[in-house]
Amino acid sequence: MLDFWAKTSGTWVNVATIIVGTTVGLLVRGRLRPSFQKIITQSIGLITMFISLNMAQALTKVKIGFVDGTILALALLIVGGICGEWWQIEERLELIGDWLKGKFQGSGKFTEGFVTTSLLYCIGPMAILGSLNNGLFADPALLNIKAALDGLISVPFTSTYGIGVGFSALSVLVYQGTLSLLAGTLTQFLPQQGESPVLHLVGGLGGIILVGLSLNLLEITQIRIASYLPALLLAPVVYQILHGIMP
Repeated sequence: MLDFWAKTSGTWVNVATIIVGTTVGLLVRGRLRPSFQKIITQSIGLITMFISLNMAQALTKVKIGFVDGTILALALLIVGGICGEWWQIEERLELIGDWLKGKFQGSGKFTEGFVTTSLLYCIGPMAILGSLNNGLFADPALLNIKAALDGLISVPFTSTYGIGVGFSALSVLVYQGTLSLLAGTLTQFLPQQGESPVLHLVGGLGGIILVGLSLNLLEITQIRIASYLPALLLAPVVYQILHGIMP
């Protein structure tokens, strides 16, 4: 039986890279003009848009009976979004950010940085697959790649939002650590892993949600991203139900 470190090593590396990236970002923050910080944030927004659109294409690989993956995703987003608004997930995340801001004497866009990067680092197939591989096979390779990317992204984000970005490491620790430790149970819903329609559905939904996050980063609009998170939890359950009742 794998021990605790073997199952979660990739998550701890990810936490460390975010902290290092935040530290570097704090060191260079005062040397960047506001216009430079805006350009950096917009650049991240554009890249996030590109990556998320590619992720969303996974929905084309999902079909249950006569129900297309895109239609299923729409239904999940609506139901999940309503649940998220009912449970006030957005407000609760902001309350956590505000509490951390007061506790550690943060300033400026602390809460915005915490919420934005927490969502960015935790949504996506790399976090899910990487955690499952780490928990099942003691293989942190995918999470190590993600860790390097998150660490690099933390530098420009911190230059814009401040130390709140570093506290997103707590979100990563809880989310990925939990997935890794529960990997044996969760893989029952993800047969064949990378080829699983369930994973395609979850990954595609994550891509759509990240499109919204990229629109926020580009200041095109302000979408309540956190409210859609229940859709990711509902996706495996709804898929299994539909798969059982449809030919």
